[in-house]
Amino acid sequence: MNGTHGGILLGMSKHMHIELSAEERAELERLIHTGNAPARKQTRARILLLSDRSGGQKRTGKEVAEAALCSTSTVYSIRQRYLKGGLPQALNDKGWPGAKPKLTGDVEAKLIMLACSTPPPGHARWTLRLLASQMIELGYVEDVSHVTIGEWLKKTNLSLGR
Repeated sequence: MNGTHGGILLGMSKHMHIELSAEERAELERLIHTGNAPARKQTRARILLLSDRSGGQKRTGKEVAEAALCSTSTVYSIRQRYLKGGLPQALNDKGWPGAKPKLTGDVEAKLIMLACSTPPPGHARWTLRLLASQMIELGYVEDVSHVTIGEWLKKTNLSLGR
């Protein structure tokens, strides 16, 4: 865990000091002022700007947390991520554990084609359960529920005729 970034020592202490470069400050300020970034990313940018000691400010984690409307553990986490990997690591999500999403562009296209096709013999129209079983039968997905099929279709604004 020990290392350096931006000339600042990263140790085991929770008193981590951040000194942003002029370019980093400008990038963070631009990110906040445009307002196009997700709220979580803007909060992280604010935490970094408020934690910056290059301008002579020496705010505590508690002061930064109060100003950024977050917890002190969030401030600590964002500072630590910045010191380990710079702005990209501090601003962006690491990704979440768990199953990979079943809906890929390819699977979505196959679902749409299937939903727009003629239903199998003996069925007047496609139902969510019928689509789910057909997607599995055709090998498009290993497993999927009719609820998930409904959510996917809703995202694509595709109706089953209702």
